[in-house]
Amino acid sequence: MQNIIPVSGGPTKPEVLAIALSKLDLRPGDTFLDIGCGTASVSIAAAKQCPGAGISVMAIDDRPEAVSAAKENISNSGLEDRITVIQGEATDVLNDIEKADCAFIGGSRNIEAVLDVVATKVRRTIVVNAVRIETAARIITRMKTLGIFHEALHVQVSKSSELAGETYFKPENPVYIIVGNTSQS
Repeated sequence: MQNIIPVSGGPTKPEVLAIALSKLDLRPGDTFLDIGCGTASVSIAAAKQCPGAGISVMAIDDRPEAVSAAKENISNSGLEDRITVIQGEATDVLNDIEKADCAFIGGSRNIEAVLDVVATKVRRTIVVNAVRIETAARIITRMKTLGIFHEALHVQVSKSSELAGETYFKPENPVYIIVGNTSQS
């Protein structure tokens, strides 16, 4: 994986990213929304999923520092032609978008309002990452209310590290991956 310029809250760890991408099930020609894109690590990985037919990616974040880091990371990856970065509040930006095939939500600010809009804009799969139990519970509750909840995963990754000349596993912070399916395709 290339060097990603970090911002608060990111980038998404590679192991968690791999699971999220597998749940998204991106296909050639898809339009993909990365909401709360942060470093754009998810956008970059998604754009690389179908190199021939391509995936069109819209990376959205309200934070100027995230937009700046995202643009630089996308430029460094050579994927500027496949990823558009949009600065703005997610619900405002999403209201101006016609439809998309899949969406990843990495931020939790206004999550219920974002899910309300995303559920009407996404044809297939919505994946949301959360690190706090309360946030995960709010996401699951909202998805159930919207009739789109599919499953929730609790992902705990530990990586090898050296301790006193031997190897132990140092745990990373756990992540909740919540999957919704809109079945609009």
